[in-house]
Amino acid sequence: MVKYRIGQGYDVHKLVENRDFFLGGIKIDYHKGPLAHSDGDVLIHALCDALLGAAALGDIGTHFPDNDPQYKNIDSKILLTKTMNLIKKNKYNIENIDITICLQQPKISPYIPAMINTLSQILDIPQNNLSIKATTTEKLGFIGRNEGISATAIILLSQNIQ
Repeated sequence: MVKYRIGQGYDVHKLVENRDFFLGGIKIDYHKGPLAHSDGDVLIHALCDALLGAAALGDIGTHFPDNDPQYKNIDSKILLTKTMNLIKKNKYNIENIDITICLQQPKISPYIPAMINTLSQILDIPQNNLSIKATTTEKLGFIGRNEGISATAIILLSQNIQ
């Protein structure tokens, strides 16, 4: 018998000048970057929360607290690898992932294939099981004013149970 579980994750960060911009494990060439304790990769943070939520294993802040110095400026791909180790330890499989990034600038469509390639390798899933999309807020709100970025991830996990 197969048991299915759905998880949803969300993350948001302020964009500031003179900070590296990492998204989906890829460095984006831009004059602003997310203000965060880690590298601020909102896509990976939302993805970790979706995975942990689907498996009922808490959230990213529980596993990787932002007041712990070992996570200061950490590459979020490391956090995703650690999250995947928990998912595998609990015998879950990723069926599919759908992610939406919300930002006004920069345009990230040229980077999406590299993000999918990077993340599918870490997650050990086929690339066609991972969807990444981007949208703007039509210049409305803090995202529209280019003050921040957010990401939402939805995950379907399966688990073979006896």
